[in-house]
Amino acid sequence: MSAVSPKLALFEQFALVARTLGHPQRLEILEQLGQGPRSVDRLADKLGLPIANVSQHLQNMRRAGLVAAERQGKFVVYRVAGASVLEAVSALQKVAEANLAEVDKVVRGYFGERDSLEPVSREELQARMKDGLVTVLDVRPADEYALGHVPGAINVPLGELEARLASIRPGQQVVAYCRGPYCVLSFEAVAELRKKGIAAHRLEGGMPEWIAAGLPTEVSDR
Repeated sequence: MSAVSPKLALFEQFALVARTLGHPQRLEILEQLGQGPRSVDRLADKLGLPIANVSQHLQNMRRAGLVAAERQGKFVVYRVAGASVLEAVSALQKVAEANLAEVDKVVRGYFGERDSLEPVSREELQARMKDGLVTVLDVRPADEYALGHVPGAINVPLGELEARLASIRPGQQVVAYCRGPYCVLSFEAVAELRKKGIAAHRLEGGMPEWIAAGLPTEVSDR
């Protein structure tokens, strides 16, 4: 019997990764892990899923090399296996947006209605921050902000935005970000800020894309 060709052997492993990514809940898990490491219990709580289901997904993802784990006391903590995993998810999103009519419909509908303007690039944001021309808002929940955020960003979860407008310096441009390019939090925050007459824009992508680009992050005490 002839041996499997090296190329076919590689394609089988590539297909394993693709099959493992092919589940909406696993993509949600990767979005959460893109914010920072999490225990199974914490992931289940954030996603509203049974612990057993999340654990099974994580085991499959670990076998495919998408996540890594380490024991910390009584808990097993999972993290994304590397920036290439986040890049793969981003590539998947871009292919779907470019080629699937249903994805384009949702993006143009829900997201486009709230903000049709081009987001601020990561490079442009860094330049504005260096010149002191912008206030950066992280509109994710406080626990996600604590795991890692853009240096100097102010954590203002969406539900607290109205009450904390005073934290935004008058006349400053605002750039808001959250979990990723399709995270509704930043879209809603920007829409609300513009209603108040504040010059607000979204950041291109979100925290996972910032990390994948190798840019610096800060962590906070929880």
